[in-house]
Amino acid sequence: MASDPTKPLLRLTPDQSRQRPAGQQKFPRPPESFPRDRQQATFAPKFDRLAQALARDPGGLELRADPAALAPERLLVFEVRGSVNNFAAAVQRVPGLELIDEEELGSDDDKEPVAYLLVPDARALAELLSLWRRWNADQLQFGETPWRGVFELLRDLRPWGPQDRVQRIDASFLAEEIEERGEDELVPLEIELIYRASEVQAQAREDEVRAAVTARGGQIISRARLPEIAYHALLVDLPVRAIREIIDQAEGGIASLEPVMHIRPQSLATTIEIEDVTDAGTAAAVGNLREPILALLDGVPVAAHPLLAAHLVVDDQFDLEPHAPVDQRVHGTAMASLLVHGDRNNPAPALPRRIHVVPVMGAGDRFPARRLVVDIIFLAIRAMREGPDATAPGVLIVNLSLGNERRPFQSSLSAWARLLDRLAYRYGILFLVSAGNVRETFGVPAFATGTAFEDADAAARCDGTLTAIGNLMADRRMFSPSEAINAVTVGASNDDWVSAADRRAARTIIDPFPGIRAANPSSALGPGFARSVKPDILMPGGREHLRQMRTDGHVFVRPAPSTRPAGLKVAAPRTGAFGVAEGYSGGTSGATALASRTCHR
Repeated sequence: MASDPTKPLLRLTPDQSRQRPAGQQKFPRPPESFPRDRQQATFAPKFDRLAQALARDPGGLELRADPAALAPERLLVFEVRGSVNNFAAAVQRVPGLELIDEEELGSDDDKEPVAYLLVPDARALAELLSLWRRWNADQLQFGETPWRGVFELLRDLRPWGPQDRVQRIDASFLAEEIEERGEDELVPLEIELIYRASEVQAQAREDEVRAAVTARGGQIISRARLPEIAYHALLVDLPVRAIREIIDQAEGGIASLEPVMHIRPQSLATTIEIEDVTDAGTAAAVGNLREPILALLDGVPVAAHPLLAAHLVVDDQFDLEPHAPVDQRVHGTAMASLLVHGDRNNPAPALPRRIHVVPVMGAGDRFPARRLVVDIIFLAIRAMREGPDATAPGVLIVNLSLGNERRPFQSSLSAWARLLDRLAYRYGILFLVSAGNVRETFGVPAFATGTAFEDADAAARCDGTLTAIGNLMADRRMFSPSEAINAVTVGASNDDWVSAADRRAARTIIDPFPGIRAANPSSALGPGFARSVKPDILMPGGREHLRQMRTDGHVFVRPAPSTRPAGLKVAAPRTGAFGVAEGYSGGTSGATALASRTCHR
């Protein structure tokens, strides 16, 4: 049978047929509807207020000289019980209504989806009100039955407000960022605007936000508008006092501005460390290398490193190399090494093609301070693949051993993830993205002391560690953009090629999974978007050990850095007397680089 290149290839090996346990339902039970009298009592006043706003058109819903203008009543938040898919199906049947975002929030009882509905004109709102009245009178017509499920399962209905623009986790990151800073000190943050298809309206809404930022003593650093993914955002500097207004959701503050979709702290790149740096010795001779099919978007590498010099094509699109001290070029150097050579504990031939490297992190392996990371990634890929001046037209695989530590995945796709999905579709690129590493201290209640943890047999230690991590899943989410649908998300397994002699040197740290193959304790886990299984694959990330931190009722541990007894051997920036340096790293960043190398091979 001929294959169809427009469809994905899925190789699935089904399990043996098993008898369904007695009493288990074939289909999940649908959510229970709210009583009709409860819905009428709760939402009739809200729909009445919408009707009144419609009636006094000049005050709230006047078209303001353009039918795409936005008023407070026009962006509505529907909180429903059950799947958001039913709500989406209902929305499609009303001309003019637009579902602009959705997220499913898990709870102990059932799902609590939140859907954001844009009501762009008076006609669409009038139809929504008419549907409510017909449901009340039990007179929904053919084709309108999905709205019965919406109104029966509606938890809440409210205008879009500050609590939607400043989510709890973002407020906590902002609070950390301004701690112990002066009231006039400027702090960068990202303001994502509600995307407007009309360029005129988009500019008007942006100007409104710009004016509010300037009025508070702030300034605009950068902007990006990407119609392909409905993304419009500003990177701004704001004084601490204005950020306090945002955290407190103060009336009249930036968080109350109609054009604002989300306010978040500036993206912060995930980082790695390289330990046990030694002299790498002499680099092997290299023959003629072919043109790249693999690109690395990462930090600035030590391009002159003898292990890498012949293998890299550095495309410094954003002029980051001159401003990145050589001794700080850790992340890009390590990832380039793993792509070219693999784990140098396991000697293998270098790849037969060069690697196209686009630095997207500068000094200190941080994202550029004056740019939005979504814009940087978009420009980097477009420059490689588009137009007669494309810098790497043959690239098919892109390695992104990166993530935004300040954007753990919750439920809705981030703009960065949406961008990767779109670029993968447009250019036919396979993106490999690291899931991220969570290295905070965590408790293992199964063991009272570190000695008990260390002395436990393999099965007990493994079970206790896995149980502790499982209980913290909500706080150990993957980092954006690893939730991307069209990308392969890579987690780290506790594998490497360290020799038995070197392994025995790990005396002050504890192997949580001795003799057992599993995900590393720090490897961030799913679920992904719409409760999909993430990460997609695990690749070797070094056999991660744990270090005892303290005892408080039970032992608390923390993932230890990768070292000679438990890590991947990589090229490193020159340190001290070592002219050709290499050291040890690992985690999901290294695992992703090994996955990309495997794809290349």
